[in-house]
Amino acid sequence: MACESMKNKVWEIQGNFGIQNLKQTERDVSETLAPKEVLVRLTATSLNYRDYLMVIGTYNPRQKLPLIPCSDGAGVVEAVGSEVSVWKKGDRVLPIFAQKWTDGAPNMDNLRSTLGGPNDGCLAHYGTFAEEGLVATPSHLTDKEAATLGCAGLTAYNAVVNFGGIEPGSDVLCLGTGGVSLFALQFAKMMGARVIITSSSDEKLERAKALGADETINYKTKANWERDVRKHTKMAGADLIIEVGGAGTMPKSMMSVKPYGTIALIGVLAGGESSLSLYPILMQGVKVQGVIVGSRSDFVRMNRAIEHNKMKPVVDKVFGWSEVPEALEYLQTGKHFGKVVVSWE
Repeated sequence: MACESMKNKVWEIQGNFGIQNLKQTERDVSETLAPKEVLVRLTATSLNYRDYLMVIGTYNPRQKLPLIPCSDGAGVVEAVGSEVSVWKKGDRVLPIFAQKWTDGAPNMDNLRSTLGGPNDGCLAHYGTFAEEGLVATPSHLTDKEAATLGCAGLTAYNAVVNFGGIEPGSDVLCLGTGGVSLFALQFAKMMGARVIITSSSDEKLERAKALGADETINYKTKANWERDVRKHTKMAGADLIIEVGGAGTMPKSMMSVKPYGTIALIGVLAGGESSLSLYPILMQGVKVQGVIVGSRSDFVRMNRAIEHNKMKPVVDKVFGWSEVPEALEYLQTGKHFGKVVVSWE
């Protein structure tokens, strides 16, 4: 299908890595769509720590440049290819993180199809996606809210629902108050679990209580926070831990989890490499489960649950199109509670 010739405003990492090398530019929008392609007019993106690491060159120093960053997006279908049957012009849609991962466990080819590196991402006014690379936006959410779902939301959903092994009354520990942890709090409460959450800010902990957190721990004032987790779980330990700190917090997580419990390893905010004793994992039968977002089918199921429960993502701050460097710098400070969003409509 032919599309009217137009220009696409984008942000690109140009030449070398670094926020200072993130520049606004224009690209041509392809005038012809393949039979199964969909052109989407994007309106918003949300920032993940992966996006920041990609921009500064830490995530993949061999990433080919220029690159349009940001894995998450939301928008409206502008045009469809001749064989597209699922979507029509005007539909509200969300791109999936790994464009080729539709269902089941991923393979290496699926994992090379991710947006925001190695493939161009959603920090653009237009994007072309495969018909199967999109899901419908939950009708009660704005694009700013829905743009948070693709990575942080789906990662938390899989950690809690598919891998967590929890049931009503289970104890879930969420580390921090970033996007994944707050989504995990919301999904865990949806399933009837008790949630313990940590932060270095009492003000953030109060806000987490308003979202349903049952117990809060300030890890800045309580350095041995694993002891508090034990106390809050009648010394049994947590059934599931949302581990976003990585090597820096993993030892304490292993002391906080119950025998045969699960540690969902999601992020490396407190470090990616460390000498780590494996004895607690072995002696207590702990399952350490890496979580790499999820498939299109997972995304559809999650959105169904979100829509049924009228769940609202927690958006901390919205930046404009021209404020992308400032948004990334704000994300890096760790001051946010929930998701940082960039919107241009």
